[in-house]
Amino acid sequence: MGVRRAVDLAFAETERCKKTYTLGPLIHNPQTLDELKQRGAAQLSEDSLPADLHGSSVIIRAHGINPQTEAELRRRGANIIDATCPRVKASQLKAAEFADAGFCLFLAGEESHAEITGILGYANMIHATVVKQKSSPPLARPICIVVAGAVEAQNAAVQLYTSDAAQYGNDFRRNTALIGQTTISEDEYQAIGGAITALYPDLEIARTICAATKERQDSLRELLGRVDAVVIAGGRDSANTRRLLNIAQTSGKPCTLAETAADIPPDFFSYQTIGLAAGASTPDSVIEVIEQALKFGKN
Repeated sequence: MGVRRAVDLAFAETERCKKTYTLGPLIHNPQTLDELKQRGAAQLSEDSLPADLHGSSVIIRAHGINPQTEAELRRRGANIIDATCPRVKASQLKAAEFADAGFCLFLAGEESHAEITGILGYANMIHATVVKQKSSPPLARPICIVVAGAVEAQNAAVQLYTSDAAQYGNDFRRNTALIGQTTISEDEYQAIGGAITALYPDLEIARTICAATKERQDSLRELLGRVDAVVIAGGRDSANTRRLLNIAQTSGKPCTLAETAADIPPDFFSYQTIGLAAGASTPDSVIEVIEQALKFGKN
């Protein structure tokens, strides 16, 4: 839903405004990005924004951006088209809410992923330098810790606990919360939450995983039991596509990621039954082309 909404907003804006930009890639799919480029939409980088954006529309990608960058775009005169996925926007606002309440926030996901950097921006927009909590010593501004897996989460929790015990005493327990990248797998998220609750049993875990992501992953697991091999259709830069590939790899079945039909390995056409799954940002047209190539044995 979030991907389709972002693409629809972007295509409509290229029709309305002749000077349209996206801030970074709108979604992680090369075919859609090529079509946007053909429609005249150029990409901007957060590190090198034009000084004057008056008369221009800047589309915020589906993964969202941090509020500081959005404010800077407005200051430079840009008309903002917010294509942030509603589920991602909910995570951003939840992060700001936790930070405002003085929580230490654990973010489960890829540190360099646009969604995580955007959520970090919302958590860090609290300007107070000291947050006072009931029955707690005054704490410096909320801490945000990005963890990619259970081992990282455990190490981070131990480090935080040890630091707090040295500074405030062994009886001190910081308020903590966990927010996950919307495309993280349920198993990963539960493992990360379990690692943190071992030291912080009152950890508040926000249910931020996209339901469509979980359904897609569950469907792939069911599909893997009925096929000889599987093709994952989607962009290599897409986090949810890579997670589908990881699920397929874990099964031990032959699998491959294909951005186009040309990416299908020749030996895959020798299998009797092939499963086909696709990342959330993969256009239906791309899925159909790959499906037809598999059916008729050519790429």
